[in-house]
Amino acid sequence: MEITVISAQGLKKPSIFSHHHKPFIILTTTPPSGGHVYTTTVDLHGGVNPTWGDKFDLSNVVDATFFHRKYSSIYLHMYTNRLLFGPRFLGWCGIPASDIADGFSPAGTVRHLSYRLRKKDGSRGHGVVNVVVKLESSIFQTRLPEMNFGRVAIGIPVKTLPALGD
Repeated sequence: MEITVISAQGLKKPSIFSHHHKPFIILTTTPPSGGHVYTTTVDLHGGVNPTWGDKFDLSNVVDATFFHRKYSSIYLHMYTNRLLFGPRFLGWCGIPASDIADGFSPAGTVRHLSYRLRKKDGSRGHGVVNVVVKLESSIFQTRLPEMNFGRVAIGIPVKTLPALGD
């Protein structure tokens, strides 16, 4: 799987102490995938509407089991680079695996996705992040692991009717 962080728009204007944003994004997966962290370049000129176009190959991190787990997501954490005080958190968003797979789209499918940034507490933040996700055929050629739920019956419950003659 390949993800391209395209741009963001509508970020909150910086405070009077900093002239403009110099945003970058840190990308991680959940469940954690062996400590893989990806970082975009810093956009020095985009301000409240930054652009990146940075591509990341997640094929060594994301496999078929990623799409099988209930809470699998790719997280984007946006920061602005400040000269004196270091990075400052601007917001985060999560891309659920279900949004990417969308019913196991054909290999090579490109999906354009946009997500609103959230504050640390999960409430609505300022701005939207735009990404492009491309799926590879190898992700869906791998068989998903067998799930053992014990004795499970699938069907429509039926009301027992009395036998004729009773």
